[in-house]
Amino acid sequence: MRRNSGVRKAPPDQLAQACADAMYERDIAAREMGITVDKVREGFSMLSMEVRPEMLNGHGVCHGGFIFALADTAFAYACNSRDSVNLAQSCSIEFISPARAGERLAATARQHFQANRTGLYDVTVRRADGEVVAEFRGRSYRVRGRIVRSKGRRKRGGCA
Repeated sequence: MRRNSGVRKAPPDQLAQACADAMYERDIAAREMGITVDKVREGFSMLSMEVRPEMLNGHGVCHGGFIFALADTAFAYACNSRDSVNLAQSCSIEFISPARAGERLAATARQHFQANRTGLYDVTVRRADGEVVAEFRGRSYRVRGRIVRSKGRRKRGGCA
């Protein structure tokens, strides 16, 4: 017979926000790049950053590595929104248009598929005017551990 522990589960979007808060507290890379968590729900996130002069490449446009990092970070917050640790198994990006210093980029990550231990997420990076800068696809793999402290469990962390 299964006993009720008396612990109420948080609503999914509230849990997603708690996971995002816990991850961001430990996410030195995101904070150093100026990435902010704008919205998060179960299987969804929207993060943004401003392109700074030190992010420009030799052509005067945002280095693809910074765009990738923004998209990958949005992917991480979306796939870790259920209080289970998910890591990137694979990911790819298509660069569509350049971004320049001073522009604010927003990366919107959406769960496309989730089954057993793997998930598939699509991330679109856009400029403030709505033009697409990049399309990213990531596959996540769930490992042991939790993002936020649960009753009777130790706090563990991880991100994609």
